[in-house]
Amino acid sequence: MFARSAFRAAQPLKRNFLSRTYATEPSKGGSNNTLLYTLGAAAVAGGGYYYFASGKGADSASAKAKEAVSGPPKKAFTGGDQGFISLLLKDVQVINHNTKKFIFKLPEDDMVSGMAVASALLTKYQYEGQKPVVRPYTPTSDEDAKGYIELVVKKYPNGPMSTHLHDMVPGQRLDFKGPIPKYPWSPNKHEHIALIAGGTGITPMYQLARAIFKNPDDKTKVTLVFGNVSEEDILLKREFEDLENTYPNRFRAFYVLDNPPKEWTGGKGYINKDLLKTVLPEPKSENIKIFVCGPPGMYKAISGTKVSPTDQGELSGILKELGYSKDQVYKF
Repeated sequence: MFARSAFRAAQPLKRNFLSRTYATEPSKGGSNNTLLYTLGAAAVAGGGYYYFASGKGADSASAKAKEAVSGPPKKAFTGGDQGFISLLLKDVQVINHNTKKFIFKLPEDDMVSGMAVASALLTKYQYEGQKPVVRPYTPTSDEDAKGYIELVVKKYPNGPMSTHLHDMVPGQRLDFKGPIPKYPWSPNKHEHIALIAGGTGITPMYQLARAIFKNPDDKTKVTLVFGNVSEEDILLKREFEDLENTYPNRFRAFYVLDNPPKEWTGGKGYINKDLLKTVLPEPKSENIKIFVCGPPGMYKAISGTKVSPTDQGELSGILKELGYSKDQVYKF
């Protein structure tokens, strides 16, 4: 079964929690809440490279054939002692009332970013006479995209980097460094993963999901649980809908809104124990992994917070109550 046998409860959940119909696995033969999602998110940013649109697979195959002849493309970010690189802001696109997409040009048109899955970049700026501001973001432009990276950034009232980015205009520059390794992914590393995200914490989840479904050799099953304040705050929804439509037996998404519109048929309130108990793979399942990324309040409620970027801290919150072990959970 894709998730737990407790999908016996799926019918009532369709009315109360779920935003999209669940597909079943084929047979072998054939409010605490507005605050919760608006207080700063973890490493963020995001994409607009629609690999899943028609023709992208063919483009990728062509690129791989070209690479076999000419060698792998040059990487813009190589980590280690490379230091910060200044990138030119090429374009800015408004996504909603507090979120923009930023397209930065890589130093050379034929370069790829050099990002691994999963990893992030550090951004830095410094006003004269002040300490530098450094923040991590996860680009969700495709790792194979040449000549650019894309960030999706939500502006937070007291966020110095998000405010700086939202004030930028094309032609200005920003410093980047990376990649900063997070959870190293390889095809079929886990049989089933769950992505629990709040707000702009969705971006490392998209990076991971895109890599899985882009690779025809990777058969990992993925469940997404994504909480937001309002419907317009759901970032990358079209990309995830494409995945649901293309891989209905391997990918499922559940959306939860704190302030839903009247016609909303998905989850209402915040991500809670009942929902997670129903849709996540069981703790006793073999080879599963639960990923969590979002604002501090969500971490506290779902999994407990990290001690530092290199220390995951102890598991607590809902996931511990449901019986998951520390080794089964990764906090971005």
